[in-house]
Amino acid sequence: MSTPPGLGPHLIGTRVVVRRLVPGETGPSGGPAMTDLLGVMESWDGSITTVRAESGEVTAIRLADIVSGKAVPPRPSVRLRVSPEEAERRANASWPALETRSVGDWLLRASEGFSSRANSVLAIGEPGLPLPEALACVTDFYVERALPVWAQVVVGSAVHREIEEYGWVRARPGEADTLFQLGSVSRTLRAVRRVLPPVVPPVSVTAAAVEGWLANDQRAVEGRDAALGVLEGPEEVGFVLVEVDGLPVAKGRVAASGDWAGITDVWVSPEQRRRGLGAVVMASLLEWAAERGATTAYLQTRGDNPAALGMYDRLGFVTHHEYRYLTPA
Repeated sequence: MSTPPGLGPHLIGTRVVVRRLVPGETGPSGGPAMTDLLGVMESWDGSITTVRAESGEVTAIRLADIVSGKAVPPRPSVRLRVSPEEAERRANASWPALETRSVGDWLLRASEGFSSRANSVLAIGEPGLPLPEALACVTDFYVERALPVWAQVVVGSAVHREIEEYGWVRARPGEADTLFQLGSVSRTLRAVRRVLPPVVPPVSVTAAAVEGWLANDQRAVEGRDAALGVLEGPEEVGFVLVEVDGLPVAKGRVAASGDWAGITDVWVSPEQRRRGLGAVVMASLLEWAAERGATTAYLQTRGDNPAALGMYDRLGFVTHHEYRYLTPA
């Protein structure tokens, strides 16, 4: 059977519009009646394709009845209209610092050195002070705790420009900025299930970071108490671990806050890569999020990590904004 124009199995998982004949009905002109169906193509075999409409209803369409069809871009997502400032504040809930203090809209964070995010000022919005005074408060806060003086800024924001004009520079020279990415929990979960390996190894999901989960994280090993305080800090958090012969080979972490879920610490052992374990971890993380009513998933990935970015792109994540760290020159 010939392939209907514009369609094919390569569009599985893609939003499509399909024009098809309505068997037994006559159109206004006296010819065959036709109708259009908009939705996500879920399957394709030698004679039938199935399309899921936004209502959730799945329609099976005979290929012989299809007149034409094509892929259509996804409807603009409401979640992408969220400002970078609001997105960063939501993300902060999934990675809570042990100690915080406000300077206007800015949030000073300290966690005994465990992770950059939990030990930098989230510089978004207005500090409520002239910039030199605000930056002096930031400097004093971190010097008192013997921590590097770092500010996390949204790339291209007014705060970013003002702090750089004041003389602050990149805290990580030569490193790519971090991409803050968003995705639909339901859509990414459907996508990741399609790429799971034929045999899925046992996966454990716990509410605390067990020894095997911590084993490969040198930062956590060196600063265990602070690490556990940050990692286990959210009200709802899940730790996914895949082990082979008692050894950890893949893991990830997810925290829920409202209808958003933050995914962090996705890792696959180098000798176990290209075997689908990243997909296994992501599926477990997204299932955990969906069970708790989350509709939006977010993650942060360095721009110089093409392997991770490629996987997240295939799952439907898109870059919302970028951020970087600044420090006094």
